[in-house]
Amino acid sequence: MAFNPAPKQLSTIKGIVFVAALLPFLRVAWLVLRQVPVDPLAFITHETGDWALYLLCITLAVTPVRRLSGWNWLLKLRRMFGLFTFFYAFLHFMAFFWFDHFFDVAAMLRDVGKRPFILVGFTAFVLLIPLAATSTNAMIRRLGGKRWQWLHRLIYLIAPLAVLHFWWMKAAKNNLAQPALFATIVFVLLGMRVYWSRLKARATVRGQKKAPVA
Repeated sequence: MAFNPAPKQLSTIKGIVFVAALLPFLRVAWLVLRQVPVDPLAFITHETGDWALYLLCITLAVTPVRRLSGWNWLLKLRRMFGLFTFFYAFLHFMAFFWFDHFFDVAAMLRDVGKRPFILVGFTAFVLLIPLAATSTNAMIRRLGGKRWQWLHRLIYLIAPLAVLHFWWMKAAKNNLAQPALFATIVFVLLGMRVYWSRLKARATVRGQKKAPVA
């Protein structure tokens, strides 16, 4: 049975989701301020990177869950999930740019060029920027629905790049269990989207063939 929350219920759900998505950041900040992690830089880098991936998977899962459950209201949460994905990806990048290179752009770019897993992660982050920048209703109107949708299909490239970045980073430590899980989740979620897109395209073609000639 489809669950359709009332406006007040939806506002409450949004508030809970916002707080829940912010908690990992608050936890990281609290532990670092208390000097709990032995290596604060590594802790910040790993935690923010992991949560960027978690939230990316949650964002990708919204459409499949909506289609399977009939809970169309989930679409109202997708933008928040997407922006929190960018938020944690930004923190992940800043940990690399600030603590590793002290805002030295030339040194950062040299490092990006030398290490493929950093290049892949940096590319995924750069591609996330226009998605975050065009997430407002005003930008959707300015771009137009179709152009906005085409732009946001960059997620089909960003998600595999993010997983590949994580995979290469973990491969250096011979720890591929978690990257394999992320790869499977992203493959399934993107595969479902591609499958439904093809079904829609076929239905459109069949409808055009059946349409009477004027």
